[in-house]
Amino acid sequence: MLVGTTPLEQLVVKPPTISTWAIEPEVLEGVEILQAHYELAASGIERFLPPALHPTIPPIGQWTCWDVPDSPWGPFRLVQFRISCRSGARPRAFLLSAAIDNEKAQVHLAKNWGLNAFQANIQFKRSYDAAEFQLTVGDQQAIGIQLRNPESLGIADLQLFASMHGASTPLGLRLVQFDPSYEVSRTERYVPTIVNFDANVWQRDGINPVYAVTAWGANATIHLPRIRFVCRPDIDAFRGTESVQEA
Repeated sequence: MLVGTTPLEQLVVKPPTISTWAIEPEVLEGVEILQAHYELAASGIERFLPPALHPTIPPIGQWTCWDVPDSPWGPFRLVQFRISCRSGARPRAFLLSAAIDNEKAQVHLAKNWGLNAFQANIQFKRSYDAAEFQLTVGDQQAIGIQLRNPESLGIADLQLFASMHGASTPLGLRLVQFDPSYEVSRTERYVPTIVNFDANVWQRDGINPVYAVTAWGANATIHLPRIRFVCRPDIDAFRGTESVQEA
């Protein structure tokens, strides 16, 4: 069985710190979501995961953009770049990197949920026949994705999985299970095209998206609950999963 080969402390050099699990859950209403899936070149893909996680074959890269019109920290846009994996038998996505355009939201997402994001300029557009988002850092274009040919989807057809990311916690350096819930009011499928992608901006040199798989968009209310589970990064999830109630 394939497993990740890089220690988490090398994948997440400056992990955010969660000092307490006792946070207030938050609700983000009226969020527009776009997510594109691309097959990645498989050679050496296990080096982008810690030993606790298993790469999928083929590996799938996921770029997810939230356009949040209002929150306790003001409006913000967030782009998460994740890679498909499994934690034990469960499908998951490991956060390779993330970007955000609101400093206050950046701070709260990091300290409450361990979601580490760098500052960037994020553009988001959606119309009746297309959608797109692009992210720039200074004069560098990190990602630009266009989505075309929308087709309506049934809400029940949309399946969303929890993601994992590294953070310093009361239990030590752990993989944190980030598991928002979604009340979806509209969803559609698209055909994605990556217009530009710079792996270096994401600090993930060697990631190479090769084939478009699918994309979708949605309008949803997103619930951000307290963290419930974390996982030791050095052993498999069957042995390393911990309830935060034990902290």
